[in-house]
Amino acid sequence: MKRLLLLTAITAVVLAAGASFTTAAPRARQEGGAQEQEKLAREAKITKEQAQATALKRAPGNVESAELEREHGRLVWSFDIRNSKGTITEVQVSAITGHIVRVEHENKKKEAAEKRQEGREKRGRRKP
Repeated sequence: MKRLLLLTAITAVVLAAGASFTTAAPRARQEGGAQEQEKLAREAKITKEQAQATALKRAPGNVESAELEREHGRLVWSFDIRNSKGTITEVQVSAITGHIVRVEHENKKKEAAEKRQEGREKRGRRKP
């Protein structure tokens, strides 16, 4: 009887600890991501609006996503711009100089593969 009571108590503690970890872990990752974005924003000399204007001159259309990131050692504003044909052009603008760093045209197949990869990454972030 004492063993059963002890086993029940240990199980309850383990379950409670696991539950608090699974709810705290995603929050910690989100906060870490926000802190990283703040750090990158402090380094940037070009605002998102300035970079977006430059990107839209190079690839007119609707901005579907914008992100400040470090890619290949460079701090860049990355924009996914959908044009009138429905395809996406990714334009990266240096967050330091304001010059275009890279332009990449995505076809439908590449765009679908990228969305699948983003979905996998999001699911991976939710897990403890």
